[in-house]
Amino acid sequence: MAGTTPTETTLPAVMTELAELEDPRAREVNERHGDDHGVNLGKLRALAKRLKTQQELACRLWETDDTAARLLAILICRPKAFERDQLDVMLREARAPKVHDWLVNYVVKKNPHSEELRLAWSADPDPVVASAGWALTTERVTKKPEGLDLAGLLDVIEAEMKNAPDRLQWAMNHCLAQIGIEHAEHRARAIDIGERLEVLKDYPTPPGCTSPYAPIWITELVRRQHEK
Repeated sequence: MAGTTPTETTLPAVMTELAELEDPRAREVNERHGDDHGVNLGKLRALAKRLKTQQELACRLWETDDTAARLLAILICRPKAFERDQLDVMLREARAPKVHDWLVNYVVKKNPHSEELRLAWSADPDPVVASAGWALTTERVTKKPEGLDLAGLLDVIEAEMKNAPDRLQWAMNHCLAQIGIEHAEHRARAIDIGERLEVLKDYPTPPGCTSPYAPIWITELVRRQHEK
Protein backbone atom coordinates (compact mmCIF):
# COMPACT_ATOMS: atom_id res chain seq x y z
CA MET A 1 0.00 0.00 0.00
CA ALA A 2 1.44 3.35 -0.99
CA GLY A 3 2.53 5.59 1.85
CA THR A 4 2.37 2.93 4.57
CA THR A 5 5.26 1.53 6.54
CA PRO A 6 5.70 -2.15 7.35
CA THR A 7 4.70 -1.39 10.96
CA GLU A 8 1.39 0.14 9.83
CA THR A 9 0.53 -3.01 7.94
CA THR A 10 1.76 -5.20 10.79
CA LEU A 11 -0.33 -3.74 13.59
CA PRO A 12 -3.72 -4.91 12.25
CA ALA A 13 -2.25 -8.32 11.49
CA VAL A 14 -0.89 -8.64 15.03
CA MET A 15 -4.18 -7.50 16.55
CA THR A 16 -5.98 -10.09 14.42
CA GLU A 17 -3.62 -12.79 15.64
CA LEU A 18 -4.16 -11.75 19.26
CA ALA A 19 -7.92 -11.95 18.72
CA GLU A 20 -7.51 -15.47 17.32
CA LEU A 21 -5.57 -16.49 20.46
CA GLU A 22 -8.46 -15.41 22.70
CA ASP A 23 -9.53 -18.28 24.97
CA PRO A 24 -12.64 -17.89 27.17
CA ARG A 25 -11.19 -20.17 29.85
CA ALA A 26 -7.95 -18.18 29.98
CA ARG A 27 -9.97 -14.97 30.23
CA GLU A 28 -11.97 -16.38 33.14
CA VAL A 29 -8.79 -17.23 35.04
CA ASN A 30 -7.09 -13.93 34.20
CA GLU A 31 -10.08 -11.82 35.18
CA ARG A 32 -10.00 -13.34 38.65
CA HIS A 33 -6.64 -11.58 39.01
CA GLY A 34 -7.88 -8.32 37.52
CA ASP A 35 -6.40 -8.91 34.05
CA ASP A 36 -8.93 -8.34 31.27
CA HIS A 37 -7.54 -10.54 28.52
CA GLY A 38 -7.93 -14.12 27.36
CA VAL A 39 -4.59 -14.94 25.76
CA ASN A 40 -2.48 -17.79 27.13
CA LEU A 41 0.83 -16.23 28.20
CA GLY A 42 2.86 -19.07 26.71
CA LYS A 43 1.29 -18.40 23.31
CA LEU A 44 1.81 -14.66 23.80
CA ARG A 45 5.52 -15.23 24.46
CA ALA A 46 5.77 -17.46 21.38
CA LEU A 47 4.26 -14.67 19.27
CA ALA A 48 6.72 -12.17 20.77
CA LYS A 49 9.62 -14.48 19.98
CA ARG A 50 8.51 -14.62 16.36
CA LEU A 51 8.08 -10.86 16.06
CA LYS A 52 11.45 -10.16 17.76
CA THR A 53 12.29 -6.64 18.97
CA GLN A 54 10.25 -3.95 17.19
CA GLN A 55 10.15 -0.70 19.15
CA GLU A 56 7.79 1.19 16.85
CA LEU A 57 5.32 -1.68 16.72
CA ALA A 58 5.55 -1.97 20.51
CA CYS A 59 4.55 1.69 20.87
CA ARG A 60 1.63 1.21 18.48
CA LEU A 61 0.47 -1.88 20.37
CA TRP A 62 0.62 0.02 23.66
CA GLU A 63 -1.53 2.81 22.21
CA THR A 64 -4.38 0.35 21.50
CA ASP A 65 -5.13 0.23 25.27
CA ASP A 66 -5.75 -3.51 24.87
CA THR A 67 -4.30 -5.58 27.72
CA ALA A 68 -3.00 -8.47 25.60
CA ALA A 69 -1.52 -6.00 23.10
CA ARG A 70 0.22 -4.12 25.89
CA LEU A 71 1.71 -7.32 27.29
CA LEU A 72 3.01 -8.15 23.81
CA ALA A 73 4.36 -4.59 23.48
CA ILE A 74 6.38 -5.07 26.67
CA LEU A 75 7.89 -8.29 25.28
CA ILE A 76 8.99 -6.81 21.93
CA CYS A 77 10.07 -3.31 22.99
CA ARG A 78 13.59 -1.98 23.65
CA PRO A 79 13.54 -1.12 27.38
CA LYS A 80 16.37 1.40 27.12
CA ALA A 81 14.64 3.35 24.34
CA PHE A 82 12.01 4.95 26.57
CA GLU A 83 12.38 8.39 28.11
CA ARG A 84 11.65 8.89 31.79
CA ASP A 85 8.37 10.74 31.20
CA GLN A 86 7.17 8.09 28.74
CA LEU A 87 7.58 5.40 31.37
CA ASP A 88 5.83 7.52 33.98
CA VAL A 89 2.81 7.95 31.71
CA MET A 90 2.82 4.25 30.77
CA LEU A 91 2.88 3.12 34.38
CA ARG A 92 -0.08 5.34 35.23
CA GLU A 93 -1.97 3.92 32.25
CA ALA A 94 -1.13 0.32 33.20
CA ARG A 95 -4.02 -0.56 35.46
CA ALA A 96 -4.15 -4.31 34.69
CA PRO A 97 -1.91 -5.91 37.35
CA LYS A 98 -0.02 -8.10 34.86
CA VAL A 99 0.73 -5.14 32.57
CA HIS A 100 1.90 -3.13 35.60
CA ASP A 101 4.15 -5.96 36.85
CA TRP A 102 5.66 -6.74 33.45
CA LEU A 103 6.26 -3.06 32.70
CA VAL A 104 8.18 -2.62 35.95
CA ASN A 105 10.10 -5.91 35.76
CA TYR A 106 10.82 -6.21 32.04
CA VAL A 107 11.16 -2.55 31.04
CA VAL A 108 11.68 -0.06 33.88
CA LYS A 109 14.30 -2.17 35.70
CA LYS A 110 16.39 -2.21 32.51
CA ASN A 111 15.96 1.50 31.75
CA PRO A 112 18.61 4.11 32.66
CA HIS A 113 15.94 6.22 34.41
CA SER A 114 14.94 3.43 36.83
CA GLU A 115 16.52 5.00 39.93
CA GLU A 116 14.98 8.40 39.27
CA LEU A 117 11.59 6.76 38.77
CA ARG A 118 12.04 4.62 41.90
CA LEU A 119 12.43 7.72 44.04
CA ALA A 120 9.55 9.59 42.38
CA TRP A 121 7.12 6.67 42.42
CA SER A 122 7.87 5.64 46.01
CA ALA A 123 6.63 9.04 47.15
CA ASP A 124 3.57 9.11 44.86
CA PRO A 125 0.14 9.49 46.51
CA ASP A 126 -1.35 6.88 44.14
CA PRO A 127 -0.80 3.53 45.93
CA VAL A 128 -0.53 1.60 42.65
CA VAL A 129 2.22 3.94 41.43
CA ALA A 130 3.89 3.78 44.85
CA SER A 131 3.86 -0.03 44.65
CA ALA A 132 6.05 0.24 41.52
CA GLY A 133 8.49 2.38 43.50
CA TRP A 134 8.63 -0.27 46.19
CA ALA A 135 9.17 -3.01 43.59
CA LEU A 136 12.19 -1.08 42.28
CA THR A 137 13.41 -0.60 45.85
CA THR A 138 13.17 -4.35 46.45
CA GLU A 139 15.31 -4.90 43.35
CA ARG A 140 17.96 -2.61 44.83
CA VAL A 141 17.72 -4.29 48.26
CA THR A 142 18.58 -7.55 46.52
CA LYS A 143 21.07 -6.51 43.85
CA LYS A 144 22.47 -3.06 44.67
CA PRO A 145 21.87 -2.12 48.31
CA GLU A 146 24.75 0.35 48.54
CA GLY A 147 23.40 3.75 49.55
CA LEU A 148 19.97 2.49 50.65
CA ASP A 149 18.84 3.28 54.20
CA LEU A 150 17.60 -0.21 55.08
CA ALA A 151 16.74 0.73 58.67
CA GLY A 152 14.77 3.69 57.33
CA LEU A 153 12.89 1.44 54.91
CA LEU A 154 11.98 -0.84 57.82
CA ASP A 155 10.72 2.22 59.74
CA VAL A 156 8.37 3.10 56.86
CA ILE A 157 7.21 -0.51 56.44
CA GLU A 158 6.57 -0.81 60.18
CA ALA A 159 4.51 2.40 60.21
CA GLU A 160 2.57 2.04 56.95
CA MET A 161 2.34 -1.56 55.67
CA LYS A 162 -0.48 -2.78 57.93
CA ASN A 163 -3.03 -0.31 56.54
CA ALA A 164 -1.70 0.05 52.99
CA PRO A 165 -3.98 -0.83 50.02
CA ASP A 166 -3.51 -4.36 48.69
CA ARG A 167 -0.98 -3.87 45.90
CA LEU A 168 1.11 -1.41 47.87
CA GLN A 169 0.97 -3.68 50.91
CA TRP A 170 2.13 -6.63 48.80
CA ALA A 171 5.07 -4.64 47.42
CA MET A 172 6.11 -3.39 50.87
CA ASN A 173 5.85 -6.91 52.26
CA HIS A 174 8.11 -8.20 49.47
CA CYS A 175 10.65 -5.52 50.36
CA LEU A 176 10.43 -6.48 54.04
CA ALA A 177 11.08 -10.12 53.18
CA GLN A 178 14.05 -9.34 50.91
CA ILE A 179 15.67 -7.13 53.58
CA GLY A 180 15.37 -10.04 56.01
CA ILE A 181 16.62 -12.60 53.51
CA GLU A 182 19.55 -10.64 52.08
CA HIS A 183 20.77 -8.61 55.08
CA ALA A 184 21.50 -10.65 58.20
CA GLU A 185 22.03 -7.57 60.37
CA HIS A 186 18.39 -6.56 59.81
CA ARG A 187 16.90 -10.08 59.82
CA ALA A 188 15.67 -10.21 63.41
CA ARG A 189 13.94 -6.85 63.10
CA ALA A 190 12.35 -7.78 59.75
CA ILE A 191 10.96 -10.99 61.24
CA ASP A 192 9.74 -9.10 64.32
CA ILE A 193 7.92 -6.53 62.17
CA GLY A 194 6.30 -9.31 60.17
CA GLU A 195 5.18 -11.14 63.31
CA ARG A 196 3.67 -8.03 64.88
CA LEU A 197 1.88 -6.76 61.77
CA GLU A 198 0.72 -10.25 60.67
CA VAL A 199 0.35 -9.08 57.06
CA LEU A 200 -0.52 -12.04 54.76
CA LYS A 201 -0.25 -14.43 57.72
CA ASP A 202 -3.34 -16.32 56.58
CA TYR A 203 -2.67 -16.07 52.85
CA PRO A 204 -3.68 -19.37 51.17
CA THR A 205 -0.46 -20.97 49.96
CA PRO A 206 -0.51 -24.00 47.62
CA PRO A 207 1.48 -27.10 48.62
CA GLY A 208 5.15 -26.80 47.68
CA CYS A 209 5.03 -22.98 47.62
CA THR A 210 6.50 -20.62 50.20
CA SER A 211 4.08 -18.46 52.17
CA PRO A 212 4.30 -14.70 51.48
CA TYR A 213 4.01 -14.13 55.26
CA ALA A 214 7.38 -12.46 55.84
CA PRO A 215 8.61 -14.44 58.91
CA ILE A 216 8.01 -17.77 57.12
CA TRP A 217 9.33 -16.44 53.79
CA ILE A 218 12.53 -15.09 55.36
CA THR A 219 13.19 -18.20 57.46
CA GLU A 220 12.62 -20.60 54.56
CA LEU A 221 14.79 -18.71 52.04
CA VAL A 222 17.64 -18.29 54.53
CA ARG A 223 17.45 -22.02 55.30
CA ARG A 224 17.76 -22.82 51.61
CA GLN A 225 20.74 -20.48 51.25
CA HIS A 226 22.52 -22.27 54.08
CA GLU A 227 21.84 -25.65 52.48
CA LYS A 228 23.59 -24.70 49.23
